Amino acid sequence: MTDPLWAPWRLEYVSSASEQTGCVFCRAVAAPPGDADSLVVHRGETVFVMLNRFPYSSGHLMVAPIRHVGSLGELSAQEAAEIHSLSTRAVEVLGTLFEPDGFNIGWNLGRSAGAGVVDHVHEHVVPRWQGDTNFMPVLADVRVIPEHLQATHARVEAAWNE
Repeated sequence: MTDPLWAPWRLEYVSSASEQTGCVFCRAVAAPPGDADSLVVHRGETVFVMLNRFPYSSGHLMVAPIRHVGSLGELSAQEAAEIHSLSTRAVEVLGTLFEPDGFNIGWNLGRSAGAGVVDHVHEHVVPRWQGDTNFMPVLADVRVIPEHLQATHARVEAAWNE
């Protein structure tokens, strides 16, 4: 039997995502290069990579088209290829920095599928470790992320550009 992965802290974000003004991805990519608050770690030709502000684990990245695109079918061939290429690079960078035991990589398309942002498609790259689902979220509605988000941003951005 498969053990469920509970992430109750996400409910607050998913519940309020539609109340936020504008698109989190469009705001992030519009920020000036080098703006650490945007959490962008790489800007490609048609796609960019940023840290998730509400991560499941340290190093949780999202790969999204620069263009505001609401469905996979709307992606251009260039955007689709660059998303795949940058997701592959994300695995390399995170593998070197964090030495995870594995990765979850995928898309949440639609609110019922877990998408916090439903109108700007993005792929998640989530490092995973043996035993990284612990009792804290279940008992205390607390997630344990061992590194500050800005420190993770600085490390991932530096490694990306090496």
